[in-house]
Amino acid sequence: MTNTNHILELWETLEEEKSVGLVKRLYSSDVPFHIYGTFQYPERYYGVAFTFSNDIRIDISSFDNLRELKVMLLADTTFVNSRLLIIQLLYPNSRDIFASLCENLIQSIIKLNTEQKIIRTVVNQLEKWKTLFEKNNSTGLTPAEQQGLFGELYFLQKFLVQPDTALCDVLHTWVGIDKALRDFQGNSWAVEVKTTSTNNPQKVTINSERQLDDSLLEKLFLFHFSVEASNGNGLTLCQKIAAIREMLENDTPALSLFNAKLFEAGYLDKHEPFYQDRFYQVRNENYYKIENEFPRIKENELRGGVSDVKYSIILAMCNEFLISENQVFSIIKEL
Repeated sequence: MTNTNHILELWETLEEEKSVGLVKRLYSSDVPFHIYGTFQYPERYYGVAFTFSNDIRIDISSFDNLRELKVMLLADTTFVNSRLLIIQLLYPNSRDIFASLCENLIQSIIKLNTEQKIIRTVVNQLEKWKTLFEKNNSTGLTPAEQQGLFGELYFLQKFLVQPDTALCDVLHTWVGIDKALRDFQGNSWAVEVKTTSTNNPQKVTINSERQLDDSLLEKLFLFHFSVEASNGNGLTLCQKIAAIREMLENDTPALSLFNAKLFEAGYLDKHEPFYQDRFYQVRNENYYKIENEFPRIKENELRGGVSDVKYSIILAMCNEFLISENQVFSIIKEL
């Protein structure tokens, strides 16, 4: 594997050849499955394709009539009893972000061990892409979504500058963009980020009975980040993103993964004008170790029939659980 966006390189090679029709090129002979970069000329449709057995049944009807993506099933004439699942981008101006998404998807599936698992993963990812590409023509993130993303990026930047850090490994722990239970998660630890800018900055909302439940984790932390939102002081969301991209500019896989995750969070560069007048200035930041009698609701404490719990915590009552930033990252590194 190269340390670049390999799918993008394949597209550029295929585009230079200008072979009329749909052509494909193997992503890598080192991967035990057949994954391809595809290009259709003269339409300039960039794509990715996966070979799988005819015995695997999939339904792609929900992906009909998408604005920016075309999903097809074709016979794979290279192999007996095989089909190709092809995902094409219909608008070249979104090529680079689509390349990041494809590269991220390929890196996640080359670790799988069956065609069935690969196709299931691809289809699940397509469901997410379908929503994201529909948002491509929207007016961007809501103010609450912008603030939440800024807080996650603030923590991410701190994580990325830790000594002896593998950038891609850190980026893979950022799972908040996938609507996961917590914002950052490793094998046995998690960090939930709560960003506030209200008149009561010491109150945070917990969105489920499992969000602060550490039953399946060795360590769980809450990072509370309080900001002042204004029209002129501090940093914008765009500036924070630019700073992280600059940190990652010499690590192409990490930058590609970061851009893919931004897109999955609903952030598109073309929406920057919507974000340029909203600045965030740091008011306060604290870390809390979630353990023992920390005020929270845990799943096993609920009565039968109770679910979808949402509640607030007054952090002024949690000072005994404060922990330093250095301690948090030291613990994470050891786990």
